[in-house]
Amino acid sequence: MAPFSSEDQAMVQAMLRQLFQSVKEKITGAPSLECAEEILLHLEETDENFHNYEFVKYLRQHICTTLGSMIEEEMEKCTSDENQGEECGYDTVVQHVSKRTQDSKEYKEMMHYLKNIMIAVVESMINKFEEDETQSQERQKKIQKDKSHSYCTDNCSDSDSSFNQSYRFCQGKLQLILDQLDPGQPKEVRYEALQTLCSAPPSDVLNCENWTTLCEKLTVCLSDPDPAFSDRILKFYAQTFSLSPLHMTKEIYTRLAKYLELHFLSRENHIPTLSAGVDITNPNMTRLLKKVRLLNEYQKEAPSFWIRHPEKYMEEIVESTLSLLTVKHDQSHVVSQKILDPIYFFALVDTKAVWFKKWMHAHYSRTTVLRLLEKKYKSLITTAVQQCIQYLELCKTMKADETLRHSKHFRNKQKPFHYLGQELQYIYFIHSLCLLGRLLIYTQGRKLFPIKLKNKKGLVSLIDLLVLFTQLICYSPSCPKMTSAAHSENYSPASMVTEILWMLCDQKECAVKCLYNNIVIETLLQPIHNLMKGTEASPNCSETALIHIADILARIASVEEGLILLLYGENMNSSEESSTGAHIIAQFSKKLLDEDISIFSGSEMLPVVKGAFISVCRQIYSTCEGLQVLITYNLHESLAKAWKKTSLLSERIPTPVEGSNSVSSVSQESQNIMAWEDNLLDDLLHFAATPKGLLLLQRTVAINECVTFMFNRYAKKLQDSRHTKFGYQVLVTQVASTAAGAIALKKSGFINALTTELWSNLEYGRDDVRVTHPRTTPVDPIDRSCQKSFLALVSLLSYAAIYELVSNQELPNKAEYSLREVPTCVIDIIDRLIILNSEAKIRSLFNYEQSHIFGLRDFIIDGLSVERNHVLVRINLVGGSLERILPPRMLEQSDNPYPWPMFSSYPLPDCYLSDITRNSDIKQDSDLGKLLLCLKISDKQMEWIENYRRQFCKMMKAKPDTISGEALVELLEKFVLHLTESQSECYFPLVEYTATDANVKNESLSSVQQLGIKMTVRYGKFLNLLKDGAESDLALVLKHCERFLKQQQTSVKSSLLSLQGNYAGHDWFVSSLFMIMLGDKEKTFQFLYQFSRLLTSAFLWLPRLHISSYLPIDTVKSGIHPVYFCCTHYVEMLLKTELPLVFSAFHMSGFAPSQICLQWITQCFWNYLDWIEICHYIATCVFLGPDYQVYICIAIFKHLQQDILQHTQTQDLQVFLKEEALRGFRVSDYFEYMETLEQNYRTVLLRDMRNIRVQST
Repeated sequence: MAPFSSEDQAMVQAMLRQLFQSVKEKITGAPSLECAEEILLHLEETDENFHNYEFVKYLRQHICTTLGSMIEEEMEKCTSDENQGEECGYDTVVQHVSKRTQDSKEYKEMMHYLKNIMIAVVESMINKFEEDETQSQERQKKIQKDKSHSYCTDNCSDSDSSFNQSYRFCQGKLQLILDQLDPGQPKEVRYEALQTLCSAPPSDVLNCENWTTLCEKLTVCLSDPDPAFSDRILKFYAQTFSLSPLHMTKEIYTRLAKYLELHFLSRENHIPTLSAGVDITNPNMTRLLKKVRLLNEYQKEAPSFWIRHPEKYMEEIVESTLSLLTVKHDQSHVVSQKILDPIYFFALVDTKAVWFKKWMHAHYSRTTVLRLLEKKYKSLITTAVQQCIQYLELCKTMKADETLRHSKHFRNKQKPFHYLGQELQYIYFIHSLCLLGRLLIYTQGRKLFPIKLKNKKGLVSLIDLLVLFTQLICYSPSCPKMTSAAHSENYSPASMVTEILWMLCDQKECAVKCLYNNIVIETLLQPIHNLMKGTEASPNCSETALIHIADILARIASVEEGLILLLYGENMNSSEESSTGAHIIAQFSKKLLDEDISIFSGSEMLPVVKGAFISVCRQIYSTCEGLQVLITYNLHESLAKAWKKTSLLSERIPTPVEGSNSVSSVSQESQNIMAWEDNLLDDLLHFAATPKGLLLLQRTVAINECVTFMFNRYAKKLQDSRHTKFGYQVLVTQVASTAAGAIALKKSGFINALTTELWSNLEYGRDDVRVTHPRTTPVDPIDRSCQKSFLALVSLLSYAAIYELVSNQELPNKAEYSLREVPTCVIDIIDRLIILNSEAKIRSLFNYEQSHIFGLRDFIIDGLSVERNHVLVRINLVGGSLERILPPRMLEQSDNPYPWPMFSSYPLPDCYLSDITRNSDIKQDSDLGKLLLCLKISDKQMEWIENYRRQFCKMMKAKPDTISGEALVELLEKFVLHLTESQSECYFPLVEYTATDANVKNESLSSVQQLGIKMTVRYGKFLNLLKDGAESDLALVLKHCERFLKQQQTSVKSSLLSLQGNYAGHDWFVSSLFMIMLGDKEKTFQFLYQFSRLLTSAFLWLPRLHISSYLPIDTVKSGIHPVYFCCTHYVEMLLKTELPLVFSAFHMSGFAPSQICLQWITQCFWNYLDWIEICHYIATCVFLGPDYQVYICIAIFKHLQQDILQHTQTQDLQVFLKEEALRGFRVSDYFEYMETLEQNYRTVLLRDMRNIRVQST
């Protein structure tokens, strides 16, 4: 590389001067040389003009010229290696090229060249240094003749920096100051020396050779009796802590800590005793507290920067601190004569131990703190635990009014700045409480237990400490009402313990180790036990304490592990289930609601106590497993009763008269009553979180008010419960799954709001988005801006909801639509966005292309035509994923972007019909013969049933395809016939039916039934199962079924359309049976007649229990089918246990598993499964029992788990589950899994399924 010339040197020097001139303010403002270096090293990150500096441009150009070609060659080589199969990521390529470049000869020559030119430039600049300095000083003298020079001015030149000042200051100056600080010197001399020292930049002082000697001298001078002198030293220390690097501030800190340690151990310093207390107006105490506070302030700041320095510095700071805090005097046997330890003073300046919280936050420092605590300073933990125990014992033995004096709330009015011994003990107790609470969060902190205490037998375990904490809530005094809210919240023991336990609840591992055990839970519940027995909870247990206990229990119940503990205890197989936490909480809450407890009657806090414990119950009964445990307490009835009573009270509140003295009191009373009423409605609403809970809610006749309350919060964008993670979306989905729920949503304004929001997003765009350029035309079927509104509507519109909202209504089909006319209901959405059958409708749309996503358009190959074709083919074809071919919803990237023919008239193009092998008779297998043989052996009823089921399972696992065709017909007929011959297997009584075809021939079927018949016959012919004339035969079967079921129905007066007349919808189960029976109407109806006596018929054949006389009348009036409140309820319950990720995905999507399961079951899995799998679904439930309906749904979710998680991320889970077939799912593939589910859950499921006829739960 060519040597550099004088022109090169001058050019680089000019560019370097420009760079320094630009960053002058940043460098001169740096407190030390190290800080200035840091600023320059990170200049690219902090200076937006970095790449515009000429010096930077010069360096970049030089590097490109010298190394550019070599870097490009290396990059090309890596690229060719990657093409040959050697995969290497971007980071790997960069590392490789960087290493090769740095090892190259060119790089070394370039660095040598730059180093030489920079040395020459810097030497040249240094040579001018003194000349520039002299000129600068002369200018300053002219401007400020009468002013003395300070050691640092704001208007210094480029060379006038703290670095030069340090040079001037250290020339004998520091040694002079050391001599002047000697205690033998006059006071004025020592003070002047200290003043000089404080005026100098701390970084300059600390960089001097005599710094260590100065540090020792200052530490000795801290004991000077002159407060002004010691204050000056502390001021210097404070400046040092703020402006100096850690290795220097560490030395200051450790020396100050050691000084204080010796100060406390010296008998000459007269440290006050506990009985004397601390008078902070005393000069000696003031100076001592200032030193302690300075240390404490540094403790809280150090963690923010010590990770950037060697670990040894942090270790020295930590150890010096712990050494100081564990200082102990030789104590007198009399407690009152105890000399105060340093920890008392630290508690005074940092009551909540913030320093410890910050030190424990990062793993870097936490590891050191915990290691030192375990090895050398465990006494700090021991004394903290001892302090908590002493305070609890004091609370237990003394009266409440005396105990209160120990709190910081009660100050001595005559001596407001004098802390009594009792107050110091209380402050130390609070400090200990906070320290221990923070310690328990971490695994290594918990490993410090158990610990041994003096004068106490045995060890204090982790559980013992948690029990002590919970007892503190009950026994510690409540804060008096006259104290300020801030103090009562911040320093009352019960509030502090509650915050600690909340913190532990938020850490899963910590909560499992500390809280989730029977001993702690029993301690929390002990006051409730006592109250229910009619005794006081504890000598000092108050309403406030009960509220704290309820808040902790609510946190525990909001987590799966905590909920299980409350429901079943640690031993889930225990026979004493009624004594678990959930039962006790429910019993207590019910007594509170029914006002069956007299202890707190008339208390202003009673509604708050009620609300707190009902909140715990809500956490429990809003889960499927929790509701199963609490259902016997009929909390929904107690809540509804309390709500009705409160609602009447709110109506009776007189209207305040202006100017009256009672205005404020009446207003406050009304606010309290209204708040309590809202609280009760919210509690009732959360029964809708589960299918069975929704049934209970509808029985209270309060669902309309609850849904209106939910909508009001939704409209105000208020959050749901503080323990609920995903708001009200799942509740809306559950409510919308029932007819009554849909009507409630309509009355509340929910549907109006959703449709209006959807229209607004489609037509006008969001109001909060600033429009800077025209919006692009959407290419997806559902534009992202409208997806949230669309998904909300999809979740809302179950079949039950659609039937109630649009049944028997005509499309408006107006001649003209105003541009300001906004849809407000579902029928309006259909009219304005889907069925665009007039020019008036098209002209009324601002964004026709986007809004008419489902509608009509000329046959141009665009997004709308593609979507329309997909929808038309989908609704005209029936079958599973292998039985029908649906056109794609997107154009292809090819010369022929859409090769699929448009479907606009019958018949459907053949390309959409699958070529799968259709129905063909299968020769009887030997195993099938064994299965049929089981039906002939009927000596022992239970034995042949079990043998038959065992053989069926064996065949389903080995040869599932043999269970089809005529063989399946024979199996179903003979099994059901034999089963109904046993009275013990019959759930419903035998009903005589004598009608003939002639009797029912003239009866009419609904239009929905007629449409279903056409679809069934079309599907049956496609599968070669049905022949011509099947339509009339299927119609007769459906008419016989309606006549037969009508004999078993009850009359009910209801405004619900679905309860007015026959079953709303097509009977897909009967259609499926008709196809299984190969279109034989006699066989089909005879089978259904016998099958109707079995419990399984209640869940497979949905019309079987439509307004049935076998169901309780309140269940009938609710319009909720047992498939929903029983079957899908258990689907959700098992899903949470078996597939927690899937369960969470549903909640995150705001969608309920029960709704999609109800849709699957209602339409007998048509369009979701292929025909053979539908046959296996029906056969499995008939042969093995109705609980297999639940297991099959769980197996489907297991099969779909990855798809569900993926579509949760893409935020289209509802659309995926409702539209897509269950690709690849085979019932036989999951038989072993379902047998495992049967072993674990059959007893519970069948018991509940058999209880659907029971009036009272």
